Amino acid sequence: MTRRWPRPLDPVRSIKLKLSIVVVAPGAVALGFFWWQMGWLPPKTTLIAVGLAVITSQLLAHGMTRPLREMTTAAGAMARGDYTRRVRATSRDEVGQLAVAFNQMSADLAAADLRRRELIANVSHELRTPISALRAVLENLVDGLTAPDPKTLRTALAQSERLSGLVTDLLDLSRIDAGASSLHREVLSVARLLDDVVAEAAVNAAAAARPVRMSVAVDPPGATVFADRARLHQVMVSLLDNAATHGPPDGRVQVVAHAVPGQLVIEVRDEGPGIAPEERHLVFQRFARGERASGGGTGLGLAIARWVVDLHGGTIAVVDPVAIHSGQSEPGCRIRLTLPATG
Repeated sequence: MTRRWPRPLDPVRSIKLKLSIVVVAPGAVALGFFWWQMGWLPPKTTLIAVGLAVITSQLLAHGMTRPLREMTTAAGAMARGDYTRRVRATSRDEVGQLAVAFNQMSADLAAADLRRRELIANVSHELRTPISALRAVLENLVDGLTAPDPKTLRTALAQSERLSGLVTDLLDLSRIDAGASSLHREVLSVARLLDDVVAEAAVNAAAAARPVRMSVAVDPPGATVFADRARLHQVMVSLLDNAATHGPPDGRVQVVAHAVPGQLVIEVRDEGPGIAPEERHLVFQRFARGERASGGGTGLGLAIARWVVDLHGGTIAVVDPVAIHSGQSEPGCRIRLTLPATG
């Protein structure tokens, strides 16, 4: 058990007064011992020495305690939601280090509060669209303005599925913020996984009236990857849905996978307008859609994809298109994943 030393100065409410006591008390003890051993001391000289010690300690303590007073004021402002206050940190002692840490905490809290506000605004916007559309369909059905034919019901179902997808993405987002990293890895056949993904993505594209031609190429055909099947399936479906959304009607979407020593490289290629180099790092941020967005989606798919790939110890990035001849390159966007091939 840790020994608890006494704290006789805890009742004192001013740190400057504590410092004065710390300075004066040892001197008084030393003077008392000197008087007991040597005899009488001049009272006037003794009082002047004590007074000078107190005044000097107060003057020196003012600069030492000012950051603490500023931190107290800033903490009160932070409790009211104001994260703009900062503390002057010029000293190199423990108080200065505390001031630096306090300023960093203030900046982190301000950034977190900004992300929270943006999240609420974005989620509200994303929820409003499918809810409004679904409500309009249901109101027309109730009022008898629209017959409950298969087309109308499919419209209502599509909006319900969009809401369900948004809720799923938000749950994954909460896992990201919570630092959840549970994976159920196994050795997977890449060809079989990608065939299942392409089949699902083709159905999604057809249901959304975005017919595209999808193809899969795996080299070697028996390549494997050590990954969580459900999570990797989720990532690939998200990438293919994005490719189908941003590609031209009846365009091609290619999934190319090849094994290198210790790694599996997967590329998803479309024939859309591509992504400008200065925007490529933004597409993996939350609710980011870039200039080529044309509606639909939540803007969370690529952020969740990066999270899943990071959990697997891999990388995901937008890469330059392939050059076909001098001065020109292949149109479209290429997103490349690298994943560990074995455990």
